[in-house]
Order: sequence, then C-alpha cells, then structure tokens
Amino acid sequence: MARDSEFLPLNDAELRAVIGPNSRHVALIEDAFKVLVEAPGGGVSINGGARDRQDARTVIEDLAKRSEMGAEVTEADVRTALANVRGGKGAGMALAGVSLPVGKRGAIVPKTPAQAAYLDMLGRCELSFGVGPAGTGKTFLAAAYGASLLRRGQVDRLVITRPAVEAGEKLGFLPGDLNEKVDPYLAPIWEALNEILGPEDVQRRRDKGEIEAAPIAFMRGRTLSHAFIIVDEAQNTSRMQMKMVLTRLGEGARMVVTGDPSQIDLLNARDSGLAHALRILDGVKGVGVLKFAAGDVVRHAMVERIVKAYDADAARSRPGPDLEDAG
Repeated sequence: MARDSEFLPLNDAELRAVIGPNSRHVALIEDAFKVLVEAPGGGVSINGGARDRQDARTVIEDLAKRSEMGAEVTEADVRTALANVRGGKGAGMALAGVSLPVGKRGAIVPKTPAQAAYLDMLGRCELSFGVGPAGTGKTFLAAAYGASLLRRGQVDRLVITRPAVEAGEKLGFLPGDLNEKVDPYLAPIWEALNEILGPEDVQRRRDKGEIEAAPIAFMRGRTLSHAFIIVDEAQNTSRMQMKMVLTRLGEGARMVVTGDPSQIDLLNARDSGLAHALRILDGVKGVGVLKFAAGDVVRHAMVERIVKAYDADAARSRPGPDLEDAG
C-alpha cells in the first residue's frame, strides 16, 4: 500500500495541543493509525496510507479545534477522539462547534457524539433526561450547562437535588446543618462544580443562595422559578417523588434529570420514578431524552486496562461446555 504524506497547517497553540506533553498525543495517534506525524514548523505532516492518514487527520483536526475553542486538551481527549474515529463515529465533536465557555481550565467541549447531542438537547428542552452508565458525563455536563446559565444571568439559581436512599431520606439524626448532612450524597455534583467554577466561586454562590442543594424530600411544596434544577441519581426516586419534583418547575425554569436505570437501590425496583417517567413522558412536548450507552463511557486509560483484565479473567474462569454438561 502506498504511503504518501500530507501537511496540515496549525498555529502554535493548536500545534502544542496536538503534540502534547513529551509528544505523548502524537505518539498515541501514530500508534493507533500506523502513521508518522512530524512537526516541521507551521503545522504537522502525516505520512501513511490514505485511510490511515484520513483517520489521523480527523483526530488532529478535532484536537486543534478544541484548542481553538479554548479547551484544555488532555490525553483523555486524544483517546476519546481515537475511539470515535476507530468506532466509525466520524469527526470529533469539537468540529461541531458545540462548547460551554465556563470551565476553570478552559471551555468545556463534548467528547462524544452522545455528549454533543445531550448539550444540544439541554439547550432546546425545558425538561431533559440524561440516562445511562456512570462515566458518560451526563451529570458533569448538566452541572456545566447549569453553571453557564447562572454565569450569564439566564437563571437566578442552580438547584441540585437527589434522593438520599442510603439515609432513607431521614437525615435529622446526622450531625450538622442541612448542607453538612446532604453534601456527602452530592459529592459528584460538588466535584463537577468545583472543577467548572472553582471552589471559591462555588462557595461564594452557595453563601448567596445562587447554588443550593437539598434531598428530594425537601423539594415538596416549593415552586422553582428562574432556576436550573438538576435531579441526580433519579433511578432511586419513587414514582411519587418523581412526580413531585417534576411539578416543581416554575416560570423561566429548566430541569435535567440524570440517572442509571440499571443501578436502582430501592427495595422495590419496579417503583423507580425514573423508569416510570421515561415511559409516560415519551413524546410529550418540551421533554427530551438522551440515552447514553456503555460505548459512551469516557474512561481513564488505566481503567480500560483494568476492565479488560477483569473481563479476561472472567472468560478464563467460565466453565467450558464439557464441565457445564457434566453438571
């Protein structure tokens, strides 16, 4: 197969993003597509077969676009872009031009087609559902979108709620005020907001009441106007709780409900409010649903290797046909 070369012009910032620390990003691209990527100045040259060059170019253009949009380009971004192309998902999501300019370390740009569709849905629908496995970014992007609305003054408050199933919604026996009681259950949200806005800004906004958190039980009787509401871990709401929280929407408010229907901790899994709401609200005007799949999980490279090792061990431990028949 003929191996030709093509040149892709890049500015200095884009070039640094593509090359990566100690040329790590380039090494990943070269290894994935069996190409040679060099930086003679003013851009990169890609040497390899036609299909390999095209795939490498798609990834490089995505990383360059991320840099242009103000995002910090990490090794995780490179690996995700490589997975998108190798999985036949086409061009990287940065090329779609979708981003949230609120990240403490730069703009937040979706990493997968599902994440891009999710951000688009959040912008179109008053009530959005993001469901699927952990690690798909559904909660992080909801927090980022809410933070962007808050910063632009498009909402007055960011309200975060989730069921405290482990405490049976009875938090009175725990020491401290409401925030101290609830915060452990909202750790993923606070981690996301701290990364997006910075801990000092998050605390300042909490002190002013612009960011508030409470268990679902504390939502009863309220009408939330001009707010962005995140209902997290919604698979653990009951049907009554889900109806109650969905009907808290007031004038100028938007809500996103996130959860994983496969991780229900309720004693009666059939009472899950999330599964029920997804069924009865299908097709209702103003409601959007994005279902993430296992392939949308954005994993650390080490996690990928760990999962593969466990899968291989499970395969080795599985009894063969002879042993199964003997049983």
